[in-house]
Amino acid sequence: MSGTSISALSRFVNVGGVRTHYYDAGDGPVVVLLHSGEFGGSAELSWENSIDVLAQRFRVVAPDWLGFGETDKIRDFVSGTDRMVRHMAAFLDILDIGEADFVGVSMSATLLLREAAGPRSRLPIRNLVAVSGGGVVVDNAARRLTLDYDGTADSMRTIVSALIHDPKWAEDDAYIARRVASSTAPGAWEAVASARFKSPLAEPRPYFGQPDPIDYESIGVRTLGMAGGQDRLRDRGYHRVFHRIPDGRVVVFPDAGHLLNIEASTDFNAVVSRFLHGDDLADLAEQTPR
Repeated sequence: MSGTSISALSRFVNVGGVRTHYYDAGDGPVVVLLHSGEFGGSAELSWENSIDVLAQRFRVVAPDWLGFGETDKIRDFVSGTDRMVRHMAAFLDILDIGEADFVGVSMSATLLLREAAGPRSRLPIRNLVAVSGGGVVVDNAARRLTLDYDGTADSMRTIVSALIHDPKWAEDDAYIARRVASSTAPGAWEAVASARFKSPLAEPRPYFGQPDPIDYESIGVRTLGMAGGQDRLRDRGYHRVFHRIPDGRVVVFPDAGHLLNIEASTDFNAVVSRFLHGDDLADLAEQTPR
């Protein structure tokens, strides 16, 4: 659970004055890996067990979103995630990535689905893998556990327990310490927490539990939805929205939670690799990969 050392793959680039961090490995068709958005979320923690594996067949680019990881800690209080997407598009343009396969988990999966469903995606999506994204983002007890974070190991352990089904991850002191370090780096806690700030002058509106605005029928790229059967942050069966995508399919990991890319990385990497090589995954439809 300590992960593969990927420090040698670490790079930085200036994107419109924003120091932007990413990992870059391998050769071949470009695959962009976009990480989840919990406290301490980063490209390293999301993809440390995937980059080396996928880089055997692809060029893998895994950036830290604006405000996360080692990218500058900036939050746009007017446009919010739209600023993040614009920054990501500019980052890919600087790297001269004109077309790529995209894999996003949680927050990133939902952002990618919204872009793909829009009239003109700002991201050059060729194929799309959406992990634990889409559907209604429910407001439940597990979701609230991920929002209340005080920077301590015990608090991070609670978050990890909500995100990952297998208890061994929350019980691993070294893993928890790494996540705490990521979440308490200068500006890291503030950048994530600020996304929940509400002006007293604004009309009250909960961040979660809103209707799903994504027009799945308008997604014109080949799409794979991946879901954990033990995902505490989602309603059971939410992944069926992927069947509304004209060229969509779904694989469910029955024994995994929200961050299935972490706790089931071996099977996850195998399924992603197959999909990106054109496999229709008919043998895995809504079943555990073998």
